[in-house]
Amino acid sequence: MRVLLDEEKCVGAGQCVLAAEDVFDQRDEDGIAVLLDDHPDPAKQDEVETAAQLCPAQAIRIQKD
Repeated sequence: MRVLLDEEKCVGAGQCVLAAEDVFDQRDEDGIAVLLDDHPDPAKQDEVETAAQLCPAQAIRIQKD
């Protein structure tokens, strides 16, 4: 699984961080999400999929290997 984050689409809602804190974080200065791990452990798949579903800007995409 590969995670793609479009920072330009991000509105800083923080739902991704709440859903998958090992994969996403937010910049302090503007709240925009940043990707900590673009190839997370397969055990994190449910968390990452939840983060993508919760993102109000649809800024997260998941590519299956």
